[in-house]
Amino acid sequence: MVKLRLKRCGRKQRAIYQIVAIDVRSRREGRDLRKVGFYDPIQNQTCLNVPAIRYFLEKGAQPTGTVHDILRKAEFKKEKAS
Repeated sequence: MVKLRLKRCGRKQRAIYQIVAIDVRSRREGRDLRKVGFYDPIQNQTCLNVPAIRYFLEKGAQPTGTVHDILRKAEFKKEKAS
């Protein structure tokens, strides 16, 4: 199963998180399938690759709680294809 979750980067006391699609059995800094964005909590910046996120959500990937909140704050809407 694939999840969209945060991967910690940056230096000590200056964390920046990459939003990645990763297998649930991998550790936090493990090998990811694809980077789909980043989140900087200190400067409150978010950059999202919307087509990639939409692709993984359509394939059944589950965002973690924190990533779900980030997507909601960025007003990301999952559109249903008919």
